[in-house]
Amino acid sequence: MSVNVKIPTPMRKIAGDQDSVSAEGGTLRECIDSLEASYPGLKERLCEDGGELRRFVNVYVNGDDVRFLQGLQTPLKAGDEVSIVPAVAGGVGCIFFMA
Repeated sequence: MSVNVKIPTPMRKIAGDQDSVSAEGGTLRECIDSLEASYPGLKERLCEDGGELRRFVNVYVNGDDVRFLQGLQTPLKAGDEVSIVPAVAGGVGCIFFMA
């Protein structure tokens, strides 16, 4: 069964500069394995060495955060949309000096 995976800009080079690709799998874990087979190196950007999702990568299935679903065991069905969203950090800090 095929799902549509939205690829974020920082990972598009690995995915052949595509913003969206198709992948197979009945679960998110199988989908990520399918992505790795087609686009080597993508899985290491998404998962830790132990196989769990990296903390700084958010993954959504049809708009729902998989961390609040079943994580990598989240079931997928044909036509689902998987979105990969790297966390954004940073900002401007203020430093106050007292005289």
